[in-house]
Amino acid sequence: MTAVATGTVPVPVAEEEHRVRPRRRLSPGRRLPAARLAGPLVVLAAWALASAAGRLDPGAVPAPWTVLDTAVHLWTAGTLRTDILTSVERAGYGFAIGLAAGVLLALAAGLSRAGEALIDGTVQINRAIPTLGLIPLFILWLGIGETFKVAIIAIVVYIPVYLNTHAALSAIDSRYVELAEVLDLSRPRFIAKIVIPGALPGFFVGLRLGVTGSWLGLVVLEQINATSGLGYMMFQAQNYGRSDIILVGLLIYGVFGLVSDTVVRAVERRVLSWRRTLSS
Repeated sequence: MTAVATGTVPVPVAEEEHRVRPRRRLSPGRRLPAARLAGPLVVLAAWALASAAGRLDPGAVPAPWTVLDTAVHLWTAGTLRTDILTSVERAGYGFAIGLAAGVLLALAAGLSRAGEALIDGTVQINRAIPTLGLIPLFILWLGIGETFKVAIIAIVVYIPVYLNTHAALSAIDSRYVELAEVLDLSRPRFIAKIVIPGALPGFFVGLRLGVTGSWLGLVVLEQINATSGLGYMMFQAQNYGRSDIILVGLLIYGVFGLVSDTVVRAVERRVLSWRRTLSS
């Protein structure tokens, strides 16, 4: 390790530079622990204060403690547990299929002109068609059971995964391709060493959008010929005017969305730890 002398004690150069390095005044600053929870907690506090002050109609917007009591009652009765497991299973299957389809199609379109000609235009047309507008057609094709629900969620997921991954592949600097040719890299090594690292940032953006989309699709899909699930629970609560149950479902969707997005961001930071970005 290279060292410089300060008095009689050698000090590593890296350590010395770390001590004297000035703070970057234009950077966002040090990352705060659990900072993403600050916004939701502020909203929750405002909701509680408004409810306690009588500013909210309890029939339309029940107090947080009322919603919590309802959630505990539904969980104790076992219905909430069943609805959550059903929704997670539907979202999981659709997400897995959509993720695999989006990545494979993006690689085929991004690494081959023929693949791009065959795939990209079709995906762009699919993106322009409202996905929920495909529900009647998919019911005719696949029936009104679980299959069409999973298929719709897969479509909702694969589109952002494909778009962002394909855009990242297209944005890889051509000089890296030239360098790979000079080094005489094989195509598998070219994909492993250049294509995949270059496409990962865009892939993770699409992954975060896909995770959120898998939860959003459930709200509508679970109101169609369903006997369980969070969307079904909320639809039944609407018929009986139970806004507290509707809020329970919405809060669970929100928590699932926040947790899944946080997990994806944590994996992204770990996988892309070699990047030096503004957020890091």
